[in-house]
Amino acid sequence: MSKTPKIDVPMARRLALARAGLLKPEWTGLPKRAPRGRRAALDAALAVVRRFGYLQLDTVAIAGARSHAIVLLSRLEGLDPALPETLLNPDNPLFEYWGHEASWLPIELYPLFAFRRREFVVHPWWGDLVRAHADIADRLRRRIREEGPLRSVDMEGASGQGWWNLKLAKKVAVALWSSGELAIRERRRFVRSFDLTERVIPEAWRTKAIAEDEALERLLLAALDGHGWATRTTLAQTWRLRNRTKAIDAALHRLVERGLVVRCDLVSALGDKRGFVRPEHLDLADRLRRVRPRTDRGVLLSPFDPVLWDRPRVAALFGFEQLLEIFKPEAQRKYGYYCLPVLAGDRLVARFDLAADRRQQTLRVVAEHHETPTNEEAARTALERYAGALQLEIV
Repeated sequence: MSKTPKIDVPMARRLALARAGLLKPEWTGLPKRAPRGRRAALDAALAVVRRFGYLQLDTVAIAGARSHAIVLLSRLEGLDPALPETLLNPDNPLFEYWGHEASWLPIELYPLFAFRRREFVVHPWWGDLVRAHADIADRLRRRIREEGPLRSVDMEGASGQGWWNLKLAKKVAVALWSSGELAIRERRRFVRSFDLTERVIPEAWRTKAIAEDEALERLLLAALDGHGWATRTTLAQTWRLRNRTKAIDAALHRLVERGLVVRCDLVSALGDKRGFVRPEHLDLADRLRRVRPRTDRGVLLSPFDPVLWDRPRVAALFGFEQLLEIFKPEAQRKYGYYCLPVLAGDRLVARFDLAADRRQQTLRVVAEHHETPTNEEAARTALERYAGALQLEIV
């Protein structure tokens, strides 16, 4: 019986950054700068999305840009900051759905989520909302069929405060979208337009049938392509694959048997962790052992960056405490409301809590925290690059 390969923390960390598009292009296979021309820049942005398989969405824009824009700006220097807001439209090969969370995903993944659309006929938060409010659902269907795409802000009903008090029509629309009956055609200024699925998703993808076992295999491979080395838990959480432990184990076993995936243990001072990696990425990790990434220049990352959302993984690979404190009262926050960590070389070295004022075109540093006193140059270059990308003045 062959021994299980092992990978150490520096190798796994650099592999994660290479696969995330955060090292030099010769290691990532992705561009470092946005090419000139809108079409070329758009193609570069889509290549980043395809690397992870998703681009997570979030409404918070206090730092001057929303998370999906920050993810792309951190990888593509010189990218027009307005471009990420226009990614979802009928001309681009993306669709919006529940991926990691609400995400923009490459259109080729649409058939893989048929199992989720079936499950979400009964909405996971609100229950059988469509059946309970069949009159509202029918009215929405009729309006969209006859009038065309319908913006969420144009739906009738009294709007409440916050996600859990959405006006009922909007809730029903989200339930119909979650089950696949409706699709989101585009976003303008982050406002969704709902349309009939057959008018949004090309027939070739809408009618393509893929068995759930194969869909799980392909989703696990997509997750590994984005992460490099990862535990089973990280792979499952990438796509929020709940209550599928046996099916995921069986899918990973089949992938190992076919030589598409290798079982690989992470060796660290805190104990070994069982995980998986693509064979070619294990070779890449070995080559990255001798790489010394530049540490004097930094880049700001979204708190929802694919590298950061798995907090135990961040702690294991970077020795960094990644916290999201939006929902904490101010007095209980350790670092700040919406902190953007600083990546320098292959380490997370600092974090900034930022507040942008678009009218004044300024970016204010609300709080700044460094892991060590030697990180200041990298943190400053990260902040300047970010402010420059958004055309804001640091105050």
